[in-house]
Amino acid sequence: QLQASGGGLVQAGGPLRLSCAASGRNFSSYSMAWFRQTPGKEREFVGIIRWSGGTSYRDSVKGRFTISRDNVKNTAYLQMNSLKPEDTAVYYCAAVDSFLALSGLRDLPVDEYDYWGQGTLVTVSS
Repeated sequence: QLQASGGGLVQAGGPLRLSCAASGRNFSSYSMAWFRQTPGKEREFVGIIRWSGGTSYRDSVKGRFTISRDNVKNTAYLQMNSLKPEDTAVYYCAAVDSFLALSGLRDLPVDEYDYWGQGTLVTVSS
């Protein structure tokens, strides 16, 4: 199971860090992704950290968002800096047990993920 937390209200330009705590074993073998969704739109890929540590991000968050993981704490993080109002969304974490390269993981359909967190709302005010 995955438990996402850390969402809230933040002013534009500010930072926020989301956490995704995983229960169970073998966390280190899973690649951990973050998605976001706004009303009426499909869930969109934000970024992913591969089980081996490599990362990949959507273009609109590159240089602002950073995904990391702590395999001892079984937790993945999404550090968001220089937030913009258009980053407002419900953010979800997801886990997938896959040996795909980052290029393949970026395009992985959402229904291929093994586990999802419940979502945490991030609101960026202008």
